[in-house]
Amino acid sequence: LPEIHHKIKWLNLEPISIKRILLSTTYPALYGLGLYCNNIEDAMSLFTSDTTFNHTVKNQISSLVINIRENINSNSSQCFYTNLFSLIFTTFLNLQYFNFAQSSLHHQRLSFGLSSPTLISSSLLELNVRVQDFTDCLHLLDGRFSQLRTFRVDVYRIFSASSRTNNKVKLPDLKSFSLHCDMRTHAYDELIMPLLRRMLNLETLDLHLNLDFNTGFIDGNHLKENIVNPMLRLNKFTFNICLFNYLPHEIDLPSNDEFQNTFNNILDHQIISCLDYFHESHYSYFHFYTFPYTLKSYDNITNNFPGGLFDYVHTISL
Repeated sequence: LPEIHHKIKWLNLEPISIKRILLSTTYPALYGLGLYCNNIEDAMSLFTSDTTFNHTVKNQISSLVINIRENINSNSSQCFYTNLFSLIFTTFLNLQYFNFAQSSLHHQRLSFGLSSPTLISSSLLELNVRVQDFTDCLHLLDGRFSQLRTFRVDVYRIFSASSRTNNKVKLPDLKSFSLHCDMRTHAYDELIMPLLRRMLNLETLDLHLNLDFNTGFIDGNHLKENIVNPMLRLNKFTFNICLFNYLPHEIDLPSNDEFQNTFNNILDHQIISCLDYFHESHYSYFHFYTFPYTLKSYDNITNNFPGGLFDYVHTISL
């Protein structure tokens, strides 16, 4: 390291090696850190100690990745996890890229509860994070990250109580947004669409959603009229949307061909769709996604499964 320290731009470290490597010499070209911790206590100790990071490191780090290996399932550990998120922004004052446990083995999630967090950053440009519910997502988009350009968020649940948080302030500087939620939600019109209307200058958009509708449904015409057309700068729109309609007899549902035709001319993307009616169970199931399909799972395969090549899929369900 003493011989090449001036060339090193990124270090991936575990807590046990931080002082021995990071503080052993200077790294004038260093801009990025990957911190890999066995548990939340190890991670917290890094940011509560005055000797872990010197003044130079605190100011020169602009990119940070943090992964925690343990499965956090207690309320106290979850609280530590959320506190850690805030501590990071008081440690690295010039942070521009932050990936907070997005690729951890276990899916730790931020949860601010009903109170808005106090953290703020005028330098952050890109944030990748998992949160407990939609309220947490709205907290992170309330203006505290004034320069944010890219936001990727995985939300555990989206429910109506989240509407208590401000969902109206425009986000003109946001260029790229990704929203993933595996849990089914009724709040598409109430919460998701109002959030998207705040992002009129998006250039890339990625949605992975499971929606419950009692009336109506979503098709390609809806996507064009309510998302693509209002976002004049949008040039890449990827999605995987599953929709369950529980009153199909009350609306005039299309055929599979009619449904597929509504997706023509959406930013020249290839879009696959399938539509199934389950008359005995009184619901219909819509599934439509951009191709190639890049998710690791493909759920709810039905008789109308369109087939194709799925290079990234590891798990399937019927």
